[in-house]
Amino acid sequence: MPLQIKICGLSTSETLATALAAGADFVGFVHFPRSPRHVSPAAAGVLARAARGQAKIVSLLVDPDDALVAEVVANVRPDHLQLHGRETPERVREIFTRWSLPVIKAVPVATVADAAKAEAYRGVASVILFDAKPMPGELPGGNGVAFDWHTIESECVKGPFMLSGGLTPGNVAQAIGLTRAPMVDVSSGVERAPGQKDHDLIRKFISAARSA
Repeated sequence: MPLQIKICGLSTSETLATALAAGADFVGFVHFPRSPRHVSPAAAGVLARAARGQAKIVSLLVDPDDALVAEVVANVRPDHLQLHGRETPERVREIFTRWSLPVIKAVPVATVADAAKAEAYRGVASVILFDAKPMPGELPGGNGVAFDWHTIESECVKGPFMLSGGLTPGNVAQAIGLTRAPMVDVSSGVERAPGQKDHDLIRKFISAARSA
């Protein structure tokens, strides 16, 4: 399968257009008020309409209740829901069953044992996203920190996965070479400041990933 690239945390029509023109396969919108990348479901819906048919649309949620999921689905009509909190396998299954949308489940990683926890989500999540485990008080993701990629070389890692956490135009090719990740995800690594995407960094990231 050709490498697939997700640009996450998009919040303006200009940076969305850059990501699409550069060849992003997925575009992500964050619905989490603590994040500098937060966009309302209504605002994301406007952006999603511009992206539909050009890339897969992903709505990122953190431990959402049913009301928020329903609002996001109604406004954004995403192709995938990304759950980036402490959702249990049972909660992931419940969301998948109720809304019939593929789920990308984030698994925070610092050790091989952390990576092994992904197996509990196999069969309920369509894709596992390995991200760096946040420090206390940090956001669940988008912190610009990489984890030790060797932790997901283990045989315990099976099935489709996406690599995230501290990826940049400068290290994404190395990360793909080491992990053989079929999908990569970036947010802060293509920003000039938290929540402010940089057009040139988006283009450089996608080019570097494609060259891996």
